[in-house]
Amino acid sequence: MKTLVIIPTYNERENIERIVPQVLEKHPDIHVLIVDDNSPDGTGKIADLMAKGNDRIFVIHRQNKRGLGTAYITGFKFALEKGYHLIFEMDCDFSHDPKYIPHFLEAIKDADLVLGSRYISGVNVINWPMSRLLLSYYANVYSRIITGLPVKDATGGFKCFRREVLQAIDLDKVRSNGYSFQIEMSFRAWKKGFRIKEIPIVFEDRKEGQSKMSKKIVREAVWMVWRLRLWSLLGKL
Repeated sequence: MKTLVIIPTYNERENIERIVPQVLEKHPDIHVLIVDDNSPDGTGKIADLMAKGNDRIFVIHRQNKRGLGTAYITGFKFALEKGYHLIFEMDCDFSHDPKYIPHFLEAIKDADLVLGSRYISGVNVINWPMSRLLLSYYANVYSRIITGLPVKDATGGFKCFRREVLQAIDLDKVRSNGYSFQIEMSFRAWKKGFRIKEIPIVFEDRKEGQSKMSKKIVREAVWMVWRLRLWSLLGKL
């Protein structure tokens, strides 16, 4: 099936040239969309050069750093407009290994949304400091308790949607922009009755570039799960 892998970028020049070819080689029906937020390090220019030499690569440039969630929303709208059947979310920094893409393509055959999970079979995270690992693990426990979303890794960003899921969600009403975006998208899909499946992945912290994690992102996630629960109770989803 026609598949689009969306890769948001901000200062990823060390990674972009290496990861895109590895994604494309996993299946001939895969295309890549790079959504670049005007990276000061020239990531967008590198992406343009790659796209000129390969008609399976597309680039969208945004004028400033607007965040992960809005980058994916931009990518989702592009995918729906262009008729893609399967749409991936994927980080550029190799924390999401392209080798798992065939596993997603197999799992999506009997699911509507497939999540790459760090916590479904133990704790599969490499090179994170213990403080970051505990924050991530208990953030998922917290979100599961508050929202009822029955997944082990709601904050992970390696995902594959069927187009029907994105068509059913009003993308203009998605409010999250940081890592809580991942919780919100999965929660909305679950509330609409779509089948969610988790598959195990090993997550390895980036070797190049800088993490985008911040206190603002953490605060957004803390409050967003309560908003999701309230919106659900009020029938606003």
